[in-house]
Amino acid sequence: MGARGLEATVELAPGAARGSSTEKGHADGQPVVILLGWAGCQDRHLAKYSAMYSQKGCTVIRYTAPWRTIFFAESFGFKSLNTPAKRLLELLFDYSIENRPVLFHVFSNGGVMLYRYIIEALHTQQPFKNLKVAGTVFDSAPGRRNLKGALRALATVLASMNVLLRYLLMLTFATAVVLLRILLYPLTRFIHESHYDALLKAPSRWPELYLYSQADAIISASDVKHMADARQQLGVSVKAVDFTDSAHVSHMRVYPTYYSTLCTTFLSDCVRALPR
Repeated sequence: MGARGLEATVELAPGAARGSSTEKGHADGQPVVILLGWAGCQDRHLAKYSAMYSQKGCTVIRYTAPWRTIFFAESFGFKSLNTPAKRLLELLFDYSIENRPVLFHVFSNGGVMLYRYIIEALHTQQPFKNLKVAGTVFDSAPGRRNLKGALRALATVLASMNVLLRYLLMLTFATAVVLLRILLYPLTRFIHESHYDALLKAPSRWPELYLYSQADAIISASDVKHMADARQQLGVSVKAVDFTDSAHVSHMRVYPTYYSTLCTTFLSDCVRALPR
């Protein structure tokens, strides 16, 4: 369903109705999980991840930013995802679940771009400052700016398109990357900080779980590991798991039981650690 002008899906906890007394005002209630999809991800893909949280009684919000925004707007510093980030947080108030613990589950750099602005809103704007964030799961993310990986990701998104249009879009993207990110980097870096660099020093201090793989051809495992180490040095409780041989955002498909256990155990531990 659409919500707040977003192509977002909201699945309330089993047995609860929107705005009902079982959903409203209980800080110790079941958590809310916000899934932020990868570029080109469809809701049916996120629904598979949603199920493992729904089975634990969680309310789940699913949203994937449009791939055009990720590759052709946000990648070049237009901050197009700033508004969707705020609207996602506003959904918590629309459904009267703003007092519940919140877990973010972020996929690839497409999800990271959106998450970057969510963190900013959580730390700078009322009433978002009062939300109770339990933790964040990163799946195949985050990664530094990487032209080869970005082109692979874009090629996957455009796979069903006409061949000529597909190559035209990829050429346009590559040209823009070379111009804006490489040739003009001495200037553009002062205009728009990269999402990776922004997350390195993000003010959030809730626990983080990094799920990655050496076999990922889009996001470098070393980038994820560097992020995890840097965040840990800032005092963040960090756990990083290398699946070794599973492809980009394919860890749950290859290791469904292990993946589900890691995520749901992390969620339980995070909620248990929240101040009462």
